[in-house]
Amino acid sequence: MSVLFVDGWFGPDPGDWQSVWAERLHGSSRVVQDDWERPERDGWVARLDQAVAALAEPPVLVGHSLGVLTVLHWVATGAVRPARGALLVTPADVEENQEPAIAGFGPIPRGRLPFPSSLAASANDRWMSPARAEYFAAQWGSECVSIGEVGHLTGAYGPWPDGEPLLAKLTA
Repeated sequence: MSVLFVDGWFGPDPGDWQSVWAERLHGSSRVVQDDWERPERDGWVARLDQAVAALAEPPVLVGHSLGVLTVLHWVATGAVRPARGALLVTPADVEENQEPAIAGFGPIPRGRLPFPSSLAASANDRWMSPARAEYFAAQWGSECVSIGEVGHLTGAYGPWPDGEPLLAKLTA
């Protein structure tokens, strides 16, 4: 089973949950962006498409923050490469948060995803409110899972073992 991690703004951190999971999951890989600090939507989407194309089988995508929006824009471009599913973790709401450096990822695509997906929503995420998470989950046809008060699940949060069953459900 291929698992492809799609990190958000500023990229991976050695102690973050994505890095911990990627180390443990045999056959997993990560999208590597050209510039983690100055994200550019079309470039990030192209790198995701290249990473999916390099895999031998359709992956389960694990997107975090701006990585979730990268997945959504990839689908919206009519990407012809298949994915098996997606775990969408604490998406960045670029419509409600006016951060100039990532404004180019708006508007957030609406529309049902062509694969099974779960949106992991934090009760105290400054980047997306629980109400907006529920709204977007409905738009994307995703299961919305409340993961408690975990903030935005940045690198400072650590391994996040409670999220592993969400991924296991999509890889089963």
